[in-house]
Amino acid sequence: MRPTLLWSLLLLLGVFAAAAAAPPAQLTLETYQEWCNDSAATHDPLSQLPAPQHPKIRLYNAEQVLSWEPVALSNSTRPVVYRVQFKYTNSKWFMADIMSIGVNCTQITATECDFTATRPSAGFPMDFNVTLRLRAELGALHSAWVTMPWFQHYRNVTVGPPENIEVTPGEGSLIIRFSSPFDIADTSTAFFCYYVHYWEKGGIQQVKGPFRSNSISLDNLKPFRVYCLQVQAQLLWNKSNIFRVGHLSNISCYETMADASTELQQVILISVGTFSLLSVLAGACFFLVLKYRGLIKYWFHTPPSIPLQIEEYLKDPTQPILEALDKDSSPKDDVWDSVSIISFPEKEQEDVLQTL
Repeated sequence: MRPTLLWSLLLLLGVFAAAAAAPPAQLTLETYQEWCNDSAATHDPLSQLPAPQHPKIRLYNAEQVLSWEPVALSNSTRPVVYRVQFKYTNSKWFMADIMSIGVNCTQITATECDFTATRPSAGFPMDFNVTLRLRAELGALHSAWVTMPWFQHYRNVTVGPPENIEVTPGEGSLIIRFSSPFDIADTSTAFFCYYVHYWEKGGIQQVKGPFRSNSISLDNLKPFRVYCLQVQAQLLWNKSNIFRVGHLSNISCYETMADASTELQQVILISVGTFSLLSVLAGACFFLVLKYRGLIKYWFHTPPSIPLQIEEYLKDPTQPILEALDKDSSPKDDVWDSVSIISFPEKEQEDVLQTL
């Protein structure tokens, strides 16, 4: 190879290396600081710690949690701490501390950072584009930054099932009340709608919805039938026309009650059934009495009894039976309570005799 050609290639490679190491053309204070930090992380001799592995962001309902695997060092007794930073679209990096986001994730020993909006000042806005980065630190040493893909809560959230589900059986209906999977501050930009999956036990599943209300009534159900159901929420974000279908709730089954017409039919059926049963029982009893009249008379007839005198004689045969009977059958003296003597005049006596 000619020397001139060799020197040309070396010069061209030097130009490319200088361009790669140069700061961005559109240089601002923030981008320059970021470029300096990235460049320092590449060439900084203090960047000797291994970076945290397998970071992941959990977005479930209102939860916003960043977690990672711990960095293990065999030659150090001091604990490794971690630092988390965040930024919004086209903004600079901010420390995840009390002043910026209401959550302290600066030099923490835990392997997660919870941004959930448990307080008014905590948590990221659910419609903001958020990017997170993480590094490990040990004294003056630190690891390279690990940057996660950006996310928007409404775009990437996993929606759980509705909560606090209560079902009240009605007259041929089921009334379902529940609460939303999580609260939405501005319902003009995002809101929930709900679907009910229900079926008669052993039957075909049906879906009713969407509903905006947290109280749903399933009508026109068969009375005294067992129905099973599941409730599902769906998040709608108007800004980006995004739909996030939520998880189904656990299966629960309930028995419907009778409506007014069914109750009237039951009363009529019970009355007719009772009257028919009593009639059948009365007819059966009358038939049995006629058929088994002699046997029934024999069962209910009083058996003959021995006279008291004969019974006493049988107990004591030495007793003269005739005297005992004569004694018992002797006429008793009449007992008079009072005696009245009636006298008539002689004339009336003669009239009476003539009449006789």
